[in-house]
Amino acid sequence: MQRRKFSREFKLEAVKLVRDRGVTMAQAARDLDLHINVLRKWVSDHGSDPGGAFPGHGQMRPEQLEIERLRRENAKLKAERDILKKGRGLFREGLDMKFGFIAKHRGVWPVTWLCEALGVSRSGFHAWLGRAPSARARSDEMLGARVRASFIASYRTYGARRVWHDVLAEGQPCGLHRIERLMRQQALKARPRRRGLPRDDGQRSVIAENVLDRQFSAEAPNQKWVADFTYIWTAEGWLYVAAVIDLFSRRVVGWSMSATMAAQLVTDALMMAIWRRGKPDALLHHSDQGSQYTSEQFQRLMADNGVTCSMSRSGNVWDNAAMESFFSSLKTERIARKTYRTRNQAKAEVFDYIERFYNPTRRHSTLGYLSPIDFERQANVA
Repeated sequence: MQRRKFSREFKLEAVKLVRDRGVTMAQAARDLDLHINVLRKWVSDHGSDPGGAFPGHGQMRPEQLEIERLRRENAKLKAERDILKKGRGLFREGLDMKFGFIAKHRGVWPVTWLCEALGVSRSGFHAWLGRAPSARARSDEMLGARVRASFIASYRTYGARRVWHDVLAEGQPCGLHRIERLMRQQALKARPRRRGLPRDDGQRSVIAENVLDRQFSAEAPNQKWVADFTYIWTAEGWLYVAAVIDLFSRRVVGWSMSATMAAQLVTDALMMAIWRRGKPDALLHHSDQGSQYTSEQFQRLMADNGVTCSMSRSGNVWDNAAMESFFSSLKTERIARKTYRTRNQAKAEVFDYIERFYNPTRRHSTLGYLSPIDFERQANVA
């Protein structure tokens, strides 16, 4: 078995997931398909000097512990503020109304925080939950909770059809129209799509033929990869995100992010893909005619690894539609209507979307509503 390799960028984002975003070590290791001891070592190596690249092995300094405590306390205060804002008017109501609000929003905030904010006890809430409602109300409540959990887990991007497949996968038989009704009752509406950003118009040099020819399917992994990069605006300027997708499972097998759109950006993304999937055999790599992909640096990397080059025709985005679809989903489901103060904030968002949602969880209509990783597991891909 080939030893897995990870870029410095991947390790830094994985550490930030645990240190800065409140994800538990065990959960992050599961989401990223890492052994927990590997992730724990990365966090430990990074802990003594966050400004460097894994410089030490010490524990967090006292001032760092205090910062972490204040961050957690601040998160709880913000949650209490949002709970009181959303639940205003409930203080004059009876316990049933308060408990109903808690039951409706316990997928958003912890029950403990909800009970403290509304001045009720957890034991009282759980006793209220134990009362026997009618069979119809019981069924709708149970199914409605699953619908909302699926919707929130998709970062509020799933429509009724994808939520329906989530519910069916949990073994709950129901109709699509019932899912639509329960989503309407809870005001759960997927984010609309919006127009993307302009394409790169850099200088071109050597242009390859369109070997892929819009054949966006593959019989096995590592036969056809598509690649491109996109732009995300931050207060510090543009962040450029390059990605490589395996058309067999639509899995993002390589990515890279940079403040510049030099050839190194797309080279790093391809290198990550090769590290993850192993040196390819009879692989076709398809991209647009951007100057980064026609550069000597990138073309030499493909030649050294025996990769066949394919490129879209000039000005024809449909020749790389699978890649365009991924970036459209990224922007619609995660980036749209958000403002990033720093490139690091945008990097963390993209990392989370790819490694913790899109690859392991997001249901893909092309794959029969399986996630890319689940699709590969069913196909017994190592």
